[in-house]
Formats: sequence, structure tokens, C-alpha cells
Amino acid sequence: MPKVKPYKQIEIVPQIVAEKSTPYGLRTYISLFSGAGVGCYGFKEENFYCVATVELLERRLKIQSYNQKCTYESGYISGDLTTKEVKDKVFIELDLWGKCYNVRELDVLIATPPCQGMSVANHKKKDELKRNSLVVESIKVTKKIKPKFFIFENVRAFLTSICTDIDGKDKLIKQAIDYNLSGEYNIHFQVLNFKDYGNPSSRTRTLVIGVRKDLKGITPLDLFPDQQPERTLRQIIGHLPSLKKMGEICKDDIYHNFRRYSPHMASWIANIKEGQSAFDNEDLTKIPHSVKDGIIVYNAKKNGDKYTRQYWDKVAPCIHTRNDIMASQNTVHPIDNRVFSIREVMLMMSVPDNFKWSDIPFEKLNKMTAKEKQAFLKKEEINIRQNLGEAVPTIIFRQIAHEIRKVLTQKEYTEQEITTLIQKKNLVENGNLLKFISENKTMNFAMLSKIAELANAQRYNNAAYYTRQDICFSIVKNLPESKAYTSLNILEPSTGVGNFLPVLINKYKSVPKVNIDVVDIDKSSIELLQELIKKIDVPDNVTINYINADFLLHSFENHYDIVVGNPPYMKITKEKELLAKYKAAIFNRDTNNIFAFFIEKAISLGDVVSLIVPKSLINAPEFNKTRALMTKHHIARIIDFGEKGFKGVKIETICFILNIKAKPNTTVIESYITDTVQQHEQAYITDNSFPYWLIYRNESFDTVANKLQLNLFKAYRDRSITKAHTKDKGKIRVLKSRNIGDNKIIDIPDYDCFIDDISTLDVAKFLNQKNCYLLPNLTYNPRACVLPQNCITDGSVAIITPIDESTEITKNDLAFYATDEFAQFYAIARNMGSRSLNIDNNSVFFFGKLKDK
Repeated sequence: MPKVKPYKQIEIVPQIVAEKSTPYGLRTYISLFSGAGVGCYGFKEENFYCVATVELLERRLKIQSYNQKCTYESGYISGDLTTKEVKDKVFIELDLWGKCYNVRELDVLIATPPCQGMSVANHKKKDELKRNSLVVESIKVTKKIKPKFFIFENVRAFLTSICTDIDGKDKLIKQAIDYNLSGEYNIHFQVLNFKDYGNPSSRTRTLVIGVRKDLKGITPLDLFPDQQPERTLRQIIGHLPSLKKMGEICKDDIYHNFRRYSPHMASWIANIKEGQSAFDNEDLTKIPHSVKDGIIVYNAKKNGDKYTRQYWDKVAPCIHTRNDIMASQNTVHPIDNRVFSIREVMLMMSVPDNFKWSDIPFEKLNKMTAKEKQAFLKKEEINIRQNLGEAVPTIIFRQIAHEIRKVLTQKEYTEQEITTLIQKKNLVENGNLLKFISENKTMNFAMLSKIAELANAQRYNNAAYYTRQDICFSIVKNLPESKAYTSLNILEPSTGVGNFLPVLINKYKSVPKVNIDVVDIDKSSIELLQELIKKIDVPDNVTINYINADFLLHSFENHYDIVVGNPPYMKITKEKELLAKYKAAIFNRDTNNIFAFFIEKAISLGDVVSLIVPKSLINAPEFNKTRALMTKHHIARIIDFGEKGFKGVKIETICFILNIKAKPNTTVIESYITDTVQQHEQAYITDNSFPYWLIYRNESFDTVANKLQLNLFKAYRDRSITKAHTKDKGKIRVLKSRNIGDNKIIDIPDYDCFIDDISTLDVAKFLNQKNCYLLPNLTYNPRACVLPQNCITDGSVAIITPIDESTEITKNDLAFYATDEFAQFYAIARNMGSRSLNIDNNSVFFFGKLKDK
């Protein structure tokens, strides 16, 4: 990264230093393809500081400087973002803020790349692939800077337009964003009309918001602007004085002006009513036309809203770049025979009155002579109007900025604080907990549900698997889109306190009829959920049915479009009768872990099944049959949470999305461990040439696999030797994991141990036997050696022996296990796991013999 000049040469702004020390902290953003800064002025209004703003056209960047957007002049960067020089300038500014104000990470990156290649208003577009690919520059900068949040805004067709991605391949913009950024970010893509979210005019746009995955509990849905009633054009501009005379300028507002046009066009719109177009005139001389060689040539009517007078009592129209001419879309005033004034367009785009278009003070502009005002507008008006037509409404970004500041400053209760609260208010008692939830007016659904979940866990003295909202979002966002349904049946089979409900309701709020059945074996959880659900806005199209029953034994009448949830993870060992009932209709009877039973029943009930389960599903021998059952269907996605799914709980989890009706196809692997998203053929990662699924399989893995003869060994680990059996000296040495080196045994003082009598131990069968090899257990640092004479092992070491006794293993074979090449291969073979690293008869498959060259 380029180096910034010594920060002592930079003036330190006391106000910024002071804000840094406040409870709210210093909030920063960078804006790419920023135009005149109309949209991100909303961030300025919410007291965010602009680190850098990038715009190709100098005249637009000057407008940003008039509004004092950046603290430092160097923050205004004019140039082509595709060049290294311009990107480096952005990184230099970020470095400067790090040195001056200890800003170690950017809060927000905003990008609004040019949209002409996608816009329906552009009838002259040809090959716009290069222009569309400017979004890829935004992706590159996002990947480099890694802000907490990113916001991309563009036209409706943004996501379905083609771009040339970083890898040189042409793909949909949505796919490019998803492929490059969804490994590190939870991303929500939504097409919405800003008129329903606080903007005074219609403007259907695509909004993409990403939240970095380490920001636990925050989802992109938390940051979207709130839905609000639309307002009419009369409500927005009706208070402004009427302008009847061509060229007239309001004496108190230079920007409220009657823009001139050719006088012969006046008759075209003089008599049309609201909603009518000049093309509707019955008098043919009043239909828009030109005269060429004495012949009337009528204008083409490419858009039905040209020369169209707007309605006073309907929402204002979408503002386009050519809002200066009647031949553009929806530009004619409801009563005056003119296009909307600059001020009217500003109001329709929610631009504040204090936004400056010039370095000349507004009061001074209004004191100019009529001639001076005309000269000013002649020079500046088109630039102002075009900037307004291309802008993001200020109110939209201001709302997002407000929500970002709120989620970053809201009180985050620790589990210890929640535990103290539970004890203080005796929330373990269900009646007290219900009352607490009912009367609480300050905590949101997520916090109250977390308290309820932890209180329930204390009541039943079990492990608390609270499913955070960001985890729920990461799953629900990948379920089928709402447009696929006219009615929808959803089942949550072990609902707890309903953590999935807010994101499910949000995703499917546009489906005409949504039925959600929530099931829980615990009556108290159902009662709590019924109280919690009052804390969220449930639309009229959504019906929630509460079922207090054991999911595995309950008889369901409905078949479901979607089954989603987080079932319990526990083995039944004592309740033999209950276990027999559960297994009665189960295919995989090799396990007693009930999450596997949930999977099977969910498959029988739903078309799409998505459950959070232990990562051991992928590789443990007891789930071989469960995997075989799942592989018959399309595994659309696997999300590997590793240990990041549940805070404070040492368990690795994954989520899968299974399309029951679809045949196996491609599978997306999203990893919280590697921060990547990859896509493979399902058959590639579930290849039955290997003992279990390999979700991180790649070419380098295949290269090593092809070097080895695999599936040569069986594995054994002692389960009985403990410290109580061993001592510092003895007849037989007991080897432990740290004793195992590359083709050697390592002696370690105060670590080595011995035993005298092994006659009662099962491991004795390996004493002084041939063809026994040792591997340390639970490690990504594999190495191997021969089992020496007069030695046995404890459970930290696996003893592997050839399945075929005639197999000859050489020192070179064992030495290969200690190489970096094999270590990388082995990490993939173990699916990057951190807990399930025992060497068993499945995983020993990957220790092989080098093939002859």
C-alpha cells in the first residue's frame, strides 16, 4: 500500500479528535462514483466523516467540496477508479486517517457505479459491458479495504446485467458480488421503490447492503430504510409559487425557475390535463413535431410519458437526467406550462435546502440581477439537473447512515450480564420471564429472545444454542425467492423462541399467503414465543400456528414448501423406549443423535430443507447413511460456520439447503473459516470414491490424491489409559502425541511416561507387532513413524495397520505425511475442522502410499 506523508504535516482537527472520544465514536465512509455527493450528503447529516470520495468528472467533485464533504482536500479524488493510481489515492487517505485519528477500519463503503448500460431510460445503449463492469472496481476496493458495511445502489436491472468479473469471466453482477464478497459479508439484495421508504418521488432502484460477518447479531435487514406512506406531488412542491412566465426566476430562490424552451412548443402542452401527453392532442398542429423542407415530421414516442403533465395528487414521478426538457419522461408541471424547476426536483429527490450547488452563498445568488441570475443558470443548470437525475435521494442514505450508527452504538449485553439479569429478576421462572418480555419497551426482539433462550437453558440445565439473527439471515437469504410462490407453507421443527421468524417474515412478506407452523416440545418456549412475536411487525399475509409437540412423533397433516430450523443435538442413551419410537421409521439406525432423525423427517415433509447441524454430519461414520440419503437430492448450499455459529459453545456446525424435488446439481460452499464462497458439482464434493463429503476439495487436493494409493489402513486408538495408569519409569513406554516425530520417536523430559502391566488393556495386542505405524491424533501437523519395540500408545496417538498385510510401507511414505503438501491435503481431507479431528476408520483413508513413478 502506498505510504502517506508524515502525519505531523497534516493539520489535526480538534472536533474529530473530540468526537472520537465520545460514546458514539468517530464514524467514517468512502464514496465511489460519487457524482455531486447528493446521496452521501445523508451520511454527512448523520455526522459521518468522509475519508475519500472518487468521481471522474471534476465539475461534480467541486460541488462536493462546496458542501465541505471531506475534511482534507486530498480526500477529493478526481479520476478513473479502474487505474491503480486512483485506487492508491484512496488507500493513502485511509492510511492518513489511521495515523491521525487511529481509524483502523472503515465503517462504510458506498458505491454507485454508472448505470447507463442497464437503465431502461437509455435507448442508445450498445455494448455497455465495459461500463457495467465498473461495479467490479467497487468489489475490488471493498475486498481490499474490508469495511464493516458496504452499500451498492443502482437501477432495477443492476443485478441481472452482465459484467466482466475479476476472474475475467462474464457473469451476472449479482453473481459477481456474491462470489467475491459473500464469504466475508452477509449481503441482502433488494429492488425497491424509494417512494415507499421516505423519498418524495417514485424511484425503483436496486439496493445492496453487506454486513461483515464478524459483526455478530447485525444483519443487512437492520440497515434498510423503514417503509413509510407515500406523499403526493402537491404535498411536496405545492407550497412553491407558481411560475407562469418563461424565464421567470423566483426572487427568493434562484433555483425555483421557469426553464426556457422553444416558444412554438408552448401550444403543445397548453391545454393538456393532468395525466395527458402532448401526443393526446386532437389538433394535429399541437402534437410534438418538427418541420423539414416544409413537411411536418411527428416526433417519435419512444416513451409513453414524454410531454406528459403530472398529477398533483399522485406521487411525484421518477427524476431522470434529462429533467430539463419536456421531451424527457414525466417532466411537465401539473398546472404551469413548464418543466419542474431545480428546486422542485431537489424537493422530489429529498435534497436538503442547505445543500450547495455553488461556492457563491445562496443569499448572494438571490441578490444578483436578473441578468446575472440568467447567466449563472445558463452555466450551471444542466450540470445541476443531471446530477439530480443520477443521484441517490439524500433521505435514503441518511436513513441507512442513521441505522448504521444505531447498531454500532447500541448496548450489547454480554452473556454474563444477561445471566446476572436472569438471576436478579428470577427469569428462570416462566411467569417472571413472560412478564419481563411483555413489559419491556427498550429491548428488541433479538435481545429479548436471547434472554429467553438463556433463561430456558438455566431452567433445564442444558447447553444454550442461541441462534443469532445474523446466522438466521445467512441461511434464510439462500432459501427460494418469494416470487416463486403465490402461497407458502413453512415449518420450523424445533422453534425454541422463534429466532428464524423475523428474517422469514421479512423475506416472504410479499407472498400473498404465508402459513408458518412452529413446533416445540417445550410448552414454556411456545408461550414465550407467543409473547415475543408481539415485538415484531407481522403482516396480514402471515399466519403463525403454534404446535406444542415432539416433532419426531407428531403426525403432520401438511406438506411444506420449506422446513428450516436448528434442531437439538444430543444422543439418547438412557431412554431406550423413546429411542425405539424415534427409530421406528428411520433409515439410519446407526446413530442415537436425534439431529439425524430430524433430517430424515424433515426430508419426508418438505420440498426444501435447511437445518443447522453439527459438522460431524459431513464425515462421522455414524452418519454415513444420513449422507447417502441426502446425496440423492440436490444439495444447493452448505454453510460451514466452524465454531463461529454459537458464541461461547465449543461446537462446530454447518447448515445445508436441500432441494428435495431437484436432482443433484451444483453445490455452493460458503465458509466462515476461509471467508470464501466456492461452487462445485455436487458429485465432486460427495464423490463416493472417498469415505465422506469433502466440501473444500480442489485441484491441489486432487493432485495429492492422485499421487497416493489410498484406503490402505485401518485405525485403532486406546480408550482406557489415563494418567492414573502411567508413571515416570516402567517396563513399557506409553507414547503420546508429542512423542511422534517424522520417522522418529521424540524423547521429552517430564512428559514421557511408562507402564508395567498391560495384560488387561486392549492396546496390548499391538505390543511388538510388525507393520504398526503411529499418527498423532487431533492435529493438522501430521507425521508418522513405526511403533517401536516395548511401546504402546495412549488415546492421543492412533495406531494404523495395513488392511492387506502384504502392503509394504516405506520411510519415504511416512516422511511424505510430514510435508507441507500433505498437510494442506490433509486439512481439506478433514474439511478444515477444529473439533472433529479424531483419526478413525473414515479419516485414516487419506493416509496412503506413494505410487510408483
